[in-house]
Amino acid sequence: MSRKGNCFDNSPIENFFGLLKQEMYYGVIYTSFKQLKQVIEDWIHCYNHHQIKTKLGCSPIRYREWITA
Repeated sequence: MSRKGNCFDNSPIENFFGLLKQEMYYGVIYTSFKQLKQVIEDWIHCYNHHQIKTKLGCSPIRYREWITA
């Protein structure tokens, strides 16, 4: 995830996993791996397509579409 000796490479991914655990994992008991996998996939889709990031001013997918257009 990051280059050796460069902690700044790792901070975005640490933030992502922290949000994932906070929003859909803590306090919830999943009955199967299949259910957990589906919830994670749904959360990642929502994160990329629907959640507005303040720094970007839009969702990550919309931002990538905008900068490549």
